[in-house]
Amino acid sequence: MNLSSLQAISPVDGRYRSTTQDLAKYFSESALIKYRIYVEIEYFIALCETGLAGLSSFDRSNYGKLREIFTGFSDADAQEVKDTEKVTNHDVKAVEYFIKKRFDNLGLQEFKEFIHFGLTSQDINNTAIPYTFKLALAEVYYPQITKLIERIKELAADWKDVPLLAHTHGQPASPTKLGKEFLVFAERLEIQLASLKQIPNSAKFGGATGNFNAHHIAYPQISWVEFSNQFVNETLGLSRAQHTTQIEHYDQFAAQCDALKRINTIIVDMDRDIWAYISKNYFKQKIKEGEVGSSAMPHKVNPIDFENAEGNAGLANALFEFFAAKLPVSRLQRDLTDSTVLRNVGVPLAHTMITIASTIKGLNKLLLNEEAIAADLENNWAVVAEAIQTVLRREAYPNPYEALKDLTRTNQKITAHTMAEFIDGLQINEDLKAELKQITPFNYTGVF
Repeated sequence: MNLSSLQAISPVDGRYRSTTQDLAKYFSESALIKYRIYVEIEYFIALCETGLAGLSSFDRSNYGKLREIFTGFSDADAQEVKDTEKVTNHDVKAVEYFIKKRFDNLGLQEFKEFIHFGLTSQDINNTAIPYTFKLALAEVYYPQITKLIERIKELAADWKDVPLLAHTHGQPASPTKLGKEFLVFAERLEIQLASLKQIPNSAKFGGATGNFNAHHIAYPQISWVEFSNQFVNETLGLSRAQHTTQIEHYDQFAAQCDALKRINTIIVDMDRDIWAYISKNYFKQKIKEGEVGSSAMPHKVNPIDFENAEGNAGLANALFEFFAAKLPVSRLQRDLTDSTVLRNVGVPLAHTMITIASTIKGLNKLLLNEEAIAADLENNWAVVAEAIQTVLRREAYPNPYEALKDLTRTNQKITAHTMAEFIDGLQINEDLKAELKQITPFNYTGVF
């Protein structure tokens, strides 16, 4: 029976399938099998290029046919591998048998024992999985996170001149510009995205316990370290770890998880701020015909996109944190705990894609409520006290901070009139009074 979105246990493959489906090309069971085959085929071709005895007679014109085993890989092929796995109870061995059968069909039987030659399963897994992760980042994640950053920048440009009452510790503070507040998040995201892109996609390729034992005993004249560096670094475009046990260190993958987690944390920080701005009525949200905000309260238009993003980012980060802590730790030369964990590498990335999509959706719904923003500024004239006392310091006026403190730290409401009266009572010249009276919550916004 084919799985439908209504039957999926995980909402990643159910409720949110339309948002996450592009990741199936990299992280589904079929995709893992496909990219294992890719590594096996490219490895065989690389062996042929060394001129090994036993492969010297292989007709290089068959390379294209070999690569078609990978490029033409189908769901039926994947099922064939899974059926074989039911017998072998070993997933990579089932892939090896699948390729050997294709060699039989191509009349290449005499060469098929060089498939998976000298390798252990992790030589395939620890190249195929980093390869798919690299592709998923490049082809799915990077375009979407870049789209989010660009949308934030667009809104920052639209709102660059909108004065906004700032809040530090939840209290009214020196005014800012709405556009600048959005640029804060764009800058943070860009810095962390650049950091993520600098982390190598590390891979392991070195035989059963990382020493090329089988390779070296069979062909001691070959520099297997040099061969593998070229194969992994150049053919696969990964970064081969030089000294390993049976498995990859996972330190670089842990670094990628940490970087992705930081980016998600920044998105959550922004989503919570926007949620707060909506609660203050600084933003309204576009209403879509037919949508319901609450099953009980007809008036509500809830900030559900930002809440959805926050929840999914939390799920993603919990898994990223677990991966970063668990995968670099393994008993002696290898235990199997990494294997089952690695099958889930696409899950936090899927929740991350939901986070990004929901945030973009929420941003696109925002409607600026300048009336509410202006009203909040007008109701908080006390925030210009900093400006007035700073100018008075410039003029060497005695104890300006204390004078403004006595004015503003009371339960009396500070208004434009109150502030003007205070300025008039200062022992300063008229030109300076006029300068101070020009300062308002609407123009005391600094530069950026």
